Amino acid sequence: MGLGAATGLRNARRSSRMGLSETLLDANKKSKVVADCCTLVDEEVASKSGLSGLAVKAGYAAVKGIKPGFIQQVVEKLLPEFAKKLDPIWTEATSSGNPSSFFTSNRSRIADALLSITDEKAKSSSSGVVRGTYEKLRGSAKKNVEEAVPRLAQLIQKHTA
Repeated sequence: MGLGAATGLRNARRSSRMGLSETLLDANKKSKVVADCCTLVDEEVASKSGLSGLAVKAGYAAVKGIKPGFIQQVVEKLLPEFAKKLDPIWTEATSSGNPSSFFTSNRSRIADALLSITDEKAKSSSSGVVRGTYEKLRGSAKKNVEEAVPRLAQLIQKHTA
């Protein structure tokens, strides 16, 4: 086995022993994880079509307009809670042998886990724009989060490899 392969194997073993939170929030990775999460959200919003897509895009634009970098700040703030909530599910996913497939098969469970966090945050938000937009879009949120789960699995795999 070459030096590069041995190092990769050692890093994979170390990541598998570390929890998802520790891995994603590692000081050397966190900024890249946050950037990739922001890209994921941007791509998911851009992929929406029809009347519901217009509503999602308008809501996202309103929230992004609160202040420059707002989405990144929100992702940074939510990432620790999201990672903690997803940690046991990710452990199951990696044990299954195919994390992406496991996540896709469990997209409803994953959406519920993530939305339980955003529901609480939206309730306590001091921004009327955030609360109002969230309330208007919450009805379709689960469907939208479920649709994002395959990309989320790929993002997590990228940063835990």
